[in-house]
Amino acid sequence: MVSHKAIVFAYHNVGVRCLKVLLAGGVDVVLVVTHRDSPTETIWFDSVAATAARYGIPTITPDDPNTPEVLAQFAAIAPDFIFSFYYRLMLKPALLNLARHGAYNMHGSLLPKYRGRVPVNWAVLYGETETGATLHRMVEKPDAGEIVARQAVPILPDDTAGEVFQKVTLAAEMALHGVLPALIAGTAPHVAQDLAQGSYFGGRKPEDGRIDWTKSSREIHNLVRAVAPPYPGAFFDIDGRRLRLLGTLPAPARAPRHATPTLYRDSSNDATATTTALIDCADGRVLLVLELDGEWDGVATVLINTRPA
Repeated sequence: MVSHKAIVFAYHNVGVRCLKVLLAGGVDVVLVVTHRDSPTETIWFDSVAATAARYGIPTITPDDPNTPEVLAQFAAIAPDFIFSFYYRLMLKPALLNLARHGAYNMHGSLLPKYRGRVPVNWAVLYGETETGATLHRMVEKPDAGEIVARQAVPILPDDTAGEVFQKVTLAAEMALHGVLPALIAGTAPHVAQDLAQGSYFGGRKPEDGRIDWTKSSREIHNLVRAVAPPYPGAFFDIDGRRLRLLGTLPAPARAPRHATPTLYRDSSNDATATTTALIDCADGRVLLVLELDGEWDGVATVLINTRPA
């Protein structure tokens, strides 16, 4: 059997799982290109560099993979394929064109929806009930090339972005595993995207987690779960103090007690005599607080955790 050489650009859990799929499928991964972990970022995900090391695959971490010096290193490999699995830098046409049988990227949405950055977080924020992973040919425009495989997963109403990301990681593994034999054989279908059926989204900053209390309870709940840990978390300020709202659940059986958005404690209906934290929202609906980080009314509430066991 002819061995196909590949250069793999990868990071994060999707990078680890898809790298393993290639190796299991008999692809000769000659080089892995990844990122150095940033000291300013919470690293909650698996290491591509460590995975590559276990398999004896050389790894590099260039600041820019498109420079002439790095391109020359890639060209000397003469790769059949180039794969990108959650690699964070753009690969330019001169690099993509080195792959004799094509360059492919795994994106964490059902393209053409949610092209661009942090697609899982955006999908949760907008209340989507489904997302997934899409393997597509890389072209100069981000996330715009022909689709060769997709795998859908559900988003449940109270799933956090972290939980959905776990599903998307599995979806990416399944999509690549399913299409890899056809991709190697040159028979994989390539379906053009209708970009009008989706939109491009940019990255998110911690400040984007600020809660707008004029929003509906569902919109606030979606924001909380879209940025819940391991992401920075939704937040608001009271008297100059920062509170992070890290977990909520809609409480449709509860009637609000206040005419304006209010955070309060209630133990009147709690048979266990523990205090329940609630938020009355602008739309007249109530959210149950699962986790709240910060000081509230002078009482240390480093962690209010009423999540059911």
